[in-house]
Amino acid sequence: MENKPYILVVEDDKPIRNFITAALSAQGFKYMETDKGNDAVALSMSHNPDLIILDLGLPDIDGIEVIAKVRQWSKTPIIIVSARENERQKVEALDKGADDYLTKPFGIGELLARIRVSLRHTAMNQSPNIDKDLFKVKNLVVDFNKRRVVINNEEIHLTPIEFKIMSLLCKYPGKVLTHNFIIHEIWGAELGNETQSLRVFMASLRRKIEKNPAQPEYIYTEVGVGYRLVDE
Repeated sequence: MENKPYILVVEDDKPIRNFITAALSAQGFKYMETDKGNDAVALSMSHNPDLIILDLGLPDIDGIEVIAKVRQWSKTPIIIVSARENERQKVEALDKGADDYLTKPFGIGELLARIRVSLRHTAMNQSPNIDKDLFKVKNLVVDFNKRRVVINNEEIHLTPIEFKIMSLLCKYPGKVLTHNFIIHEIWGAELGNETQSLRVFMASLRRKIEKNPAQPEYIYTEVGVGYRLVDE
């Protein structure tokens, strides 16, 4: 019998919670639910779910605090669903350890797609048979050992910094990487003068791998937050 993933839904708006759990049930997922942050932390420790869907505006503790507490001991994927549209709050949630962020209102199809992406990454990271030296998506192939990038069967030249950024994006496909995270990983610095450098390198990288940089197929901009490499 197939072992379906176990999902924890943390949402204090009952109609929205019912909307999410009904969709999960229709897809055959197992789930548990709560409307409080402290209960979410306790449930995540006792039941070790495969994924957490988390609202930020909870009645007892803020969802940001839930992320911080869960991340002290668990790498369980966390998808934020929140009415908060402020870019700073999105960045904070992602920097604290959330894996993805959907702004309400959202389509259930998009949520289910994000769930599949997160669960697939978890399975890939746990599988000993996955080739860690190559990354492939659509017509893009990155060979980390040979430091080669091929798009549509044509090798393209990347500068050392561009290749480091490309490799970082490939390490977290489908996940939004904040400006601060990328800058820290690439330059070992905090946000500052490197912000403009990141934009310049990203623009150059896009010109090399995208047919039309204004309508990207591979690297998406999350306005005011960061960048995300396509997963499928």
